[in-house]
Amino acid sequence: MFGMPPTQISVTPVAEVNAELFRRALSLTGVQNRPTIVSGPGARGLWLDKSVTHVRPGVILAGREFTHIHPDRSMHLTLPPDRAREAVEAGWAELHPIATQMGREDLILVYTPRTFDELEVLWDLVVDAYCYVNDRPRPEPDPVS
Repeated sequence: MFGMPPTQISVTPVAEVNAELFRRALSLTGVQNRPTIVSGPGARGLWLDKSVTHVRPGVILAGREFTHIHPDRSMHLTLPPDRAREAVEAGWAELHPIATQMGREDLILVYTPRTFDELEVLWDLVVDAYCYVNDRPRPEPDPVS
């Protein structure tokens, strides 16, 4: 990653993997694909609609946008701090560039999935973020179509 806004270098998103990421994200109850209000041009925000109660509004940076997907397909997620540390230590993510300045241990940037195997790991983190902000149990696995 480099700079602000963060951009992952030396990666080319894979169309089929990206399509599956969006398909799965929009299959979560109450999730909408909207323009982001916290990231740069071309990023897409994943928003919780009003039917979903978010119990940790302090972890959402703005509006009801619980994550966003950058044009390079990396994502910002907010996870329970232990889960965020686990993702960073495993090499799947890094702390958001401003997380330390904000005193946050839960805000990470997850790297672009390039394969369906990598998507499985990323998807697990997206579901964890979704469940963290609304305190819902994990949904049943959504098979690859």
